[in-house]
Amino acid sequence: MIAKTEPIIEFDNVCKFYGSTQVLRDCSTKIYPGQVVVVCGPSGSGKSTLIKCINGLEPYQRGKLRADGIEVGAKSANLIALRTRIGMVFQGFELYPHMSALENITLAPRKVLNLPKHAAEQRAAELLERVGLGDHMTKYPAQLSGGQQQRVAIARALAMEPKIMLFDEPTSALDPEMVREVLDVMVSLSRDGITMVVVTHEMGFARRVADRVIFMDDGTIMEDCPTEVFFDDDKCGDRAKIFLSKILHN
Repeated sequence: MIAKTEPIIEFDNVCKFYGSTQVLRDCSTKIYPGQVVVVCGPSGSGKSTLIKCINGLEPYQRGKLRADGIEVGAKSANLIALRTRIGMVFQGFELYPHMSALENITLAPRKVLNLPKHAAEQRAAELLERVGLGDHMTKYPAQLSGGQQQRVAIARALAMEPKIMLFDEPTSALDPEMVREVLDVMVSLSRDGITMVVVTHEMGFARRVADRVIFMDDGTIMEDCPTEVFFDDDKCGDRAKIFLSKILHN
């Protein structure tokens, strides 16, 4: 377990509404530098909304949220600067179809960080090697499998050298045989000490990699505990047990 210093992400009674519908209910938790936290729960439980609040993609109406020292909901918050320090990988790959893998990865470092073209391309090439796609630099998204496209998306997020990586169900759009190649890359990242918050139903990944598991239902954090506690029938809450029984037996 990572030693607890100052949290790099802190939710304090965060509430989120869509009109009159409340989707996050007084969510409070702290995530510390280097931790890998899996967020799970049934569909519609608020888990994707929760992590999208971290980089300001979803505004919240009540409570406080700090990420890497920035009060995310403050009017003065520089969300553009914050997002340069928080990488995010979505369900869909969100790659530019008219750009090669290399070009997709170099775009943000060149435009946002003003990195020279040569340096950006060198960094992109190293990242593509790391995710097992060194031979696919010049290929366009349509020429890549779903798993390969998601690995390019991970490399693109890493190119900004973020302090925090958010993953919103990164394997949900993939065929089963492609899931492993993406999870293997994420396992590798976890060993580097980068802070990771992962929304996923991949409980094998959670058991193997996560320091903690947050279980949500109906917009509420029902469980927030070390991984070994979450998977212990004698310690896990009843609602989480029902969820796990359905997930682990499907």
